[in-house]
Amino acid sequence: MLPCSLPHLLHTPFLKIPEVVGDIYIIFLNHRKNCGGEMVGPTRPLFVLFGSSIVQLSFSTGGWGAILSDVYSRRADIISRGYYGWNSRRAVQVLDLVFPKDAATQPSLVVVYFGGNDSMGPHESGLGPHVPLQEYVENMRKIAIHLKNLPQQPHIIFLGCPPVNEVKLRENLSPHVSEILRTNELCRLYSEACIELCRELDVKVVDLWTAIQKRENWLNACFTDGIHLSAEGSKVVAEEILKVLEEAEWEPSLRRDSMPIEFSEDSPYDLVAKDGKTTINLSKYF
Repeated sequence: MLPCSLPHLLHTPFLKIPEVVGDIYIIFLNHRKNCGGEMVGPTRPLFVLFGSSIVQLSFSTGGWGAILSDVYSRRADIISRGYYGWNSRRAVQVLDLVFPKDAATQPSLVVVYFGGNDSMGPHESGLGPHVPLQEYVENMRKIAIHLKNLPQQPHIIFLGCPPVNEVKLRENLSPHVSEILRTNELCRLYSEACIELCRELDVKVVDLWTAIQKRENWLNACFTDGIHLSAEGSKVVAEEILKVLEEAEWEPSLRRDSMPIEFSEDSPYDLVAKDGKTTINLSKYF
């Protein structure tokens, strides 16, 4: 069901409904250039988080997407394109829709995570999210090449497959799904393959499989259900991404302190300082 604010859009000339991509129904702008405007306010750099459930849930309380959005407040717009349960096969299907080359606004940074669902063992029926390792690598290669060929050539960070808590995963398995074969060893294989691909393509990568296991009591502290990240696990992800952004020698730089703050000029409407004669520009502190 569409949100109550959307039905009137069904009759506007710039929407085509539905567009079918595989088994996905997508409402999308058919004539983006004729939409009659951009997002509200000045255009900020756009950071896009693209991936499966670890991305979709990243704006939950304490999530790593929310942390990044807070850190880059008034400097960049950070949006999620996360899809629960997806693998790299489905990601490749929608690349042109999620990242159209003719979009008026292009991302400055794309953070990509797929691999956890791909790494699950195959089901005897042939159904399910499993993607063989070599196909996974080729799918991730396609994603990287597509992003590199966007008009503004955004900076790219891939996230390697994180570990799992196998015991907690079995304890939290839904009675509505068949047995899930998801092990730390499989996660390691897909993580290493992603890291190796990134070296080949000169793409920045975060080794989550290693980083999370460095955290004290990581098995219990970093997951909600054995797979998805707790606030503590999200902190690890955010810290590792921020480390890449701080250390990368990119032009233009995406380091937080190097990016302009929106509407940062002094104003007589700021809080009055103790001297009673001047004001304090809080944008310099937050």
